[in-house]
Amino acid sequence: MINVGLIGYGYWGPNLARNFNLNPGMNLVSICDFAPDRLKKAAALYPQTNMVDTVDDFYKKNHLDAVAIATPVSAHYQLAKQALDAGKHVWLEKPMTDNVDQAEELNELALSGNLTLLLDHTFVYTGAVRKIKQLIDKGELGQLMYYDSTRVNLGLFQQDVDVIWDLAPHDISILDYLMPMKKVAVSATGSSCFANGHIAKSILTIYMGDGVIAHINTSWVSPVKIRQTLIGGSSKMVLYDDNEPSEKIKVYDKGVDVFETKEDLYRLNVQYRVGDMWAPKIDSLEALALETEHFVDCINSGKQPLTGGEAGLEVVKVLVASKESLTKRGAPVELS
Repeated sequence: MINVGLIGYGYWGPNLARNFNLNPGMNLVSICDFAPDRLKKAAALYPQTNMVDTVDDFYKKNHLDAVAIATPVSAHYQLAKQALDAGKHVWLEKPMTDNVDQAEELNELALSGNLTLLLDHTFVYTGAVRKIKQLIDKGELGQLMYYDSTRVNLGLFQQDVDVIWDLAPHDISILDYLMPMKKVAVSATGSSCFANGHIAKSILTIYMGDGVIAHINTSWVSPVKIRQTLIGGSSKMVLYDDNEPSEKIKVYDKGVDVFETKEDLYRLNVQYRVGDMWAPKIDSLEALALETEHFVDCINSGKQPLTGGEAGLEVVKVLVASKESLTKRGAPVELS
């Protein structure tokens, strides 16, 4: 049985607590939050769990094997480093840190200490994304060409990060899982829309090897909530709509074939392929439940998580580059 403690019971923490409490391989021993009202709500749901309001008490009053951190990103590094230094396995909310050096250090600490460091890239564990991965691995889509995502809604405004750091990590982590290609450069444009200076609407472009490109459109100022991703291949194309209650994935047997011709007038001969559309059945298991089971398995077996420190580092590299590109009005920033 893994004794796990949770730091942060705000927006995402309750979801983690629920899944940790339900998992038979875990014992939710403590929840830490500085807000009395949050602890009161948590205590009503988990009377067997120790509630504390300081990190010092969190460690002093509990025997912990693992620590889950669901706080603003500015606190991630210090809290995760403290846990890893204490020999605890770590579940860390996205994004990993707010700079590359800190992300690299956390990853090295976990590796050197033989500790599990799992980044909470929840969408990677959804049935929809896992099904798309199966289609890609089977070669159903052919040669991959692009990733085009729209992730917009009205709010929720964050106080410490802009819209790219808030919403784009979802798509960057999905992109890394589905299309693990070398990233070459990042370009970002955006607008704060308001006087507070935080970018509230942005277009992020990621240039990858073999001419593959990703566009990620994020916004806090859209009148409607859209969660759509298009993945284009030379054989088939996929529409992933996370707002759809049932048919979240639709596979289109559509594409374009381009041929060179001898005629000077028409150098390219373009033929369009239009075939059937089908919606594959996907696993309905809650992503967080599967992710929690994976965390337990990694701790017990010592294997690296699907969304481990390296995956978290890749996301941070893109986010940091996007921040630099924003200051240069979209000029591409090379990734080392």
